[in-house]
Amino acid sequence: MSSVNWNARFSDIALNVKPSPIRALIKYTKTPGVISFAGGNPDPAVFPVSEFAEASAILTREGRDVLQYGSTDGYGPLKDYIAKWMAPRMGRETKPDEMIITTGSQEGMDLLTSVLVNNGDTIIVEGPTYPGALHAMRNRGARFLSVPCDKDGLCVDMLPSIIEQGRKDGHNIKLIYTIVNFQNPSGATLSEERRAKLLEIAEKYDLIIFEDDPYGHLRYNGEHLPTIFSMDKKNTGRVVYACSFSKILAPGTRVAWIVGEAELMQKLIMIKQGTNLCTSVVAQALVYEYCRLGYLDSFLPKIVAHYSKKRDAMGAGFKKYLPSNACYQTPEGGFFFWIQVPGIDSKALFMKAIEHGVAFVTGPSFYVDESGIDFIRTCFTFAQPEELEEGAKRLGAAIKAL
Repeated sequence: MSSVNWNARFSDIALNVKPSPIRALIKYTKTPGVISFAGGNPDPAVFPVSEFAEASAILTREGRDVLQYGSTDGYGPLKDYIAKWMAPRMGRETKPDEMIITTGSQEGMDLLTSVLVNNGDTIIVEGPTYPGALHAMRNRGARFLSVPCDKDGLCVDMLPSIIEQGRKDGHNIKLIYTIVNFQNPSGATLSEERRAKLLEIAEKYDLIIFEDDPYGHLRYNGEHLPTIFSMDKKNTGRVVYACSFSKILAPGTRVAWIVGEAELMQKLIMIKQGTNLCTSVVAQALVYEYCRLGYLDSFLPKIVAHYSKKRDAMGAGFKKYLPSNACYQTPEGGFFFWIQVPGIDSKALFMKAIEHGVAFVTGPSFYVDESGIDFIRTCFTFAQPEELEEGAKRLGAAIKAL
């Protein structure tokens, strides 16, 4: 047994860190026979394995460069590809010094927070929001103010009063974090009107907008909305945009990107140099070659069609088996249904659902104050088609048995 008193040696961050609430539930999903609607995982059945194997030819062609240390800001050919590919969404081709390739979007969150937030500073987040973002931001000493969401995303009209009251209460507010498309967990998309108003509010109160967009390419119906980044016609530089290949290609690549004003990105690069030097050049090169060969553009319609059918199957199952007081919107894209069952305790329901052979994520996991007790999040992308209706049936039975 160790003789070291670790608690006396741990940093403040280590003493206060909490485990991921979602990952804490994963162990229950491993129970034999349980259908998992819990983790927000892509479907491995559609991973482009053979195409990636073909892309690995870049190692034969350019192995001496690819297997070497790389530039901290990212693999140049991949950055160039992303800048051109994303130009219609971003409103222009972003410049090389405005983009950093990161090891997953989680690293981008950590880098941005470390550059902008001092211990005790405040970040405005959506309620509910992605727990992984809260985790990364807490690790950098952030505090939070939460703004409710509805079917059109962040309730932007509430922001001015929350900002002004927060400042009166001593909050040093640095930025606003928003998941703009098919939000995790609510599935809501921030309306174009609200995007424009959010930008106006950020300018008025001199705040940075962190526009997180991991699901934006996965729209199953309706029209794509302009990014907030592209709406910044004044080029104020106050919008930082992040996206990832995790949901549109494969999460195992751990390749994502973050875009912002060059002066800000240079600071992120300096922090990244002190953490991992650079994102895996091998992974970046494989992703680049895959994209260069044209596979990404042909792959996206396939996964959109694949996931759209799964969304519809889960929705049909819920309509058939959930109680009539269950409230939810069918998302236009992304991975998730966000369901409110008034009067239930989602934590108690989770254990009952495991008994019935189905798993989800409880509502309080997505709130800074652990509210949302009567909400649950279900993911439709990972479960196999034959499991979606059966999982909905088991969930309905668990609710009735609670």
